Amino acid sequence: MQRIETTFAGRPLVIETGRMAKQAAGSCTIRFGDTMVIAAVTVSDKQSTLPFFPLTVEYKEKTYAAGKIPGGFIKREGRPRDEEILSCRIIDRSIRPLFPEGFQNEVQVFVYVVSADQENDADVLGLVATSFALNASRIPFLEPIAAVRVGRIQGKWVLNPTFQQLEFSDMDLVVAGSKASIMMVEGGALEVSEADVVEALGIAQRGIGELIDLQQQLLGKAEVPAKMEWKAKATPASVSDRVRAEAEGLIAKAINQADKATRVQAVERVKEQVKEKLKLELPAEDHGFIGAALGDLEYAALRGQVLETGLRVDGRKPTQVRPISIDTSLLPRAHGSALFTRGQTQALVATTLGTANDVQRLDSIDEAKESTKSFMLHYNFPPFSTGEVRPMRGTSRREIGHGNLAERAVQAVLPPFEEFPYTLRIVSEILESNGSSSMASVCGASLSLYDAGVPIKGAVAGVAMGLIKEGAKYAILTDILGTEDHLGDMDFKVAGTADGITSIQMDIKIQGLELSLMTEALAQAKVGRMHILGEMKKALDGPRADLSPYAPRIVTVMINPEKIGDLIGPKGKTIRGIQDETGAELSVDDTGLVTIAAVGGDAMQRARQMVQAITAEPVVGEIYEGPVKSTTAFGAFVEIMPGTDGLVHISELRHGRTEKTEDVVKKGDRVRVKLIERDERGKLRLSMKALIPKPEGGAPAAVAPADATYAEGGAELPPPAATAPDGDGESGGRGGSRGGRGGGRRG
Repeated sequence: MQRIETTFAGRPLVIETGRMAKQAAGSCTIRFGDTMVIAAVTVSDKQSTLPFFPLTVEYKEKTYAAGKIPGGFIKREGRPRDEEILSCRIIDRSIRPLFPEGFQNEVQVFVYVVSADQENDADVLGLVATSFALNASRIPFLEPIAAVRVGRIQGKWVLNPTFQQLEFSDMDLVVAGSKASIMMVEGGALEVSEADVVEALGIAQRGIGELIDLQQQLLGKAEVPAKMEWKAKATPASVSDRVRAEAEGLIAKAINQADKATRVQAVERVKEQVKEKLKLELPAEDHGFIGAALGDLEYAALRGQVLETGLRVDGRKPTQVRPISIDTSLLPRAHGSALFTRGQTQALVATTLGTANDVQRLDSIDEAKESTKSFMLHYNFPPFSTGEVRPMRGTSRREIGHGNLAERAVQAVLPPFEEFPYTLRIVSEILESNGSSSMASVCGASLSLYDAGVPIKGAVAGVAMGLIKEGAKYAILTDILGTEDHLGDMDFKVAGTADGITSIQMDIKIQGLELSLMTEALAQAKVGRMHILGEMKKALDGPRADLSPYAPRIVTVMINPEKIGDLIGPKGKTIRGIQDETGAELSVDDTGLVTIAAVGGDAMQRARQMVQAITAEPVVGEIYEGPVKSTTAFGAFVEIMPGTDGLVHISELRHGRTEKTEDVVKKGDRVRVKLIERDERGKLRLSMKALIPKPEGGAPAAVAPADATYAEGGAELPPPAATAPDGDGESGGRGGSRGGRGGGRRG
């Protein structure tokens, strides 16, 4: 067993190998604080025949890591949660470019979180452990990499901030890379500038360098096996030359089509014609290489054209955004909707306003993370959006990742839950896809929120950037097509408002990317984002003044927490009774905040009055009406509110002397009283004579009937009024914080 103990970002870090999972091709255990991760990698000795590199990453958070037992009927870990899938994607996207070109042996990566200290996230540790396990195995992996999380609190950069620190950070960025370049970026922010992101990447690279040095030290101590022998299926030069001579001009012409379907059909037609012809000329053993040679030719044709002429296959310049069209309020019964179309990418996005009862409850091994979400964005990518026929097997990892990216982009501009107490769900249905449907979802989500009347801080737009790089020559592309994503070197998505970036995601296919190129790509992305925001502004410039008539209206009432039991009643009978009678939906939290939601205003008002009647607090000086509950020798007890009695002392029944309480009131009489005192124990002292004018000559006056009014000092007394507790009022207002909305940090 080999082990290194050190300190990183102010906390103890331990990396070890050779003690656990020794039959795997490579394994590593990392402990940061009390969070511990095990990574194990394996490789097949046989080459796969799949048309892509068969890499599988599994990331699993074991519930025993936090001393928990899984909920539900089946008491074992089941399907990966969204958070686990997002961590899988971080690891997969970071390591995939570092396997050599042509390596087709199946590789599996397993990452288990076996201890969780409620402070440190395990996702970045999982990537560091995976990198070491791959480099310590016989798998041909090009170089060590590492990942860190970067936050900024009150202007100070923090590496691997704790969950508690992230609550005060305006940036949450996961960065993976080698010592010289960046491989992957994923994160969100509260409208930060491009310069801030570049600075964060520089901070991240220094932390990444430290972690790579530690890996190399441990690799120097461990027994690392020789790398496995493998051979790429190289296309014979004779086949490549013959394909080039036959198809080069035809491919170059076929790829230059504005329409995706036309382009795909033209390219496939050329490939089929060339295959049929060359199969008659070439020996049978070379037939399997013709398709690969044609693919290489298409790859070279697209990239060469952009680098040489500056024109893309649909005729655009590198910085040009495709035409945009926008329609809002398409769905008559949805609370908000928008159809966002950019070129041949189209997203139908709908917003639904729910109540506090609709929040999503989260299950996590990290108790420090929020346990509920009041904002969700779900992304659906059906096969018809690309004109394909393929099986539907539930929500894919890609759909979860893209939905999380768009959710994070919009979350930064939502009003706080305290100001706009609605649970918000956005669904993006991708109807057409030819590049960057996740960014179309961001734009559509922003517009649908406006259409629903949600007071968001500002519109959010997103744009996907691409890169074609050959040696020193490169071109950065704005608003990439699906073809440019497939045949290019980078997919860099940037979303934000006019004031700054709210979400960012970068994947590359080459071995790394220099910081200078990322700086240039961010600047170009800002220009594209501002153009898209301008087009969105033409369609809808701010939230609508009113909510949809089909959306619930919500009002909040703050009650004394001691009255929560009275409102709920035995086994929930009282609160259910209010809901059944009014049709409104009620929820109450431990602080005494009652949320009332109803589609009709009358139902909401009636429910609010019923809540106030049950929970209102008596106010000294106010006048109340109620029945006499009992009489005693020293006075009468009057119920001024449901469950709230006060004493009218015999001396306060009327002016003058009263010999017997029953001479003035009897049990069951309804009387009006004034609350004149509330002592430190909460006892209420009431007075009837305070509402009766003092008679002349000292004769006792009659008891005041419940519906009487009297003149005092020349003014008519106001009728009894139900007094609303502090905090009552309709919710609304603007907000820019992310407080109270919940949500994952990764995508």
